[in-house]
Amino acid sequence: MIDTIFVSTGTGERMQRYLRLTKPRVISLIVFCAVIGMFLATPGAVPMQILVFATVGIALVAGAAAAVNCLIEQKIDAIMARTRGRPLPRGEVNATETFILSAVIGGAGLALLHSFVNPLTMWLTLATFIGYAVIYTVILKPLTPQNIVIGGASGAMPPVLGWAAVTGQMPEQAWLLFLIIFVWTPPHFWSLALYRADEYAAANLPMLPVVHGREYTQRSIFAYTLGLAVVTLMPFFIGMSSWFYLAAAVVLNAMFITHAWQIWRNYSDRTAQRTFRFSILYLSLLFAALLVDHYLPW
Repeated sequence: MIDTIFVSTGTGERMQRYLRLTKPRVISLIVFCAVIGMFLATPGAVPMQILVFATVGIALVAGAAAAVNCLIEQKIDAIMARTRGRPLPRGEVNATETFILSAVIGGAGLALLHSFVNPLTMWLTLATFIGYAVIYTVILKPLTPQNIVIGGASGAMPPVLGWAAVTGQMPEQAWLLFLIIFVWTPPHFWSLALYRADEYAAANLPMLPVVHGREYTQRSIFAYTLGLAVVTLMPFFIGMSSWFYLAAAVVLNAMFITHAWQIWRNYSDRTAQRTFRFSILYLSLLFAALLVDHYLPW
């Protein structure tokens, strides 16, 4: 009986380590945006089969991409305080386990998408996996300070995946959602990079504040936030949303611009941390407002 308890506890701990490799907090935002894309793609309810299998399939492939990212960057993760507690740098799992985990869950996710959703969504999701795990992690991140701008394209794909899952198409509305996340990504990530700049420098990664300095990054965050405010108004002006979403977008953008202004004109690490955390809430509330607006009777 005691042996059974110990085995059960050990298995549970190992599963927790595997789960941490998939970066569940990051995946939750990815899946949320994909699900919003599904609901915005149809005037009624999303078919249950599509909703379940597309959500699970996208989540599994995203988790596989995160695990590959951890595998490739394990030496870098060991240097940085933010990431040295991950399972690979701590030696809680090994490279072989991580590779097998990624292959199994990634393959399962793609199989679900192909069999129960549609081939287009499967291929788009595979392309997103390659974009993040290979193009961004292997090529862009160690080579250019614009890594997060160019590589942000893969992170902006979830609503397109969700839209394609329901309709088998990728209309302009889906790409507008893509554009919102694409423009949101630089001020979101550069806020983090500002107060982690010393860690990125120690890891020899050419993040924007490391290469061009803090002031340049602060101005860039503010400029991108202004651009984001313009882009997020476009759903209203193309008839994709009503006044409810417009009001929510205006309020959220005013708050984000205030945070970005504080970073530019009155910088502190605490301000950057608050901006980074708010940016996550901002995107979540913005997409939630789109969803609520979509089902309002007017």
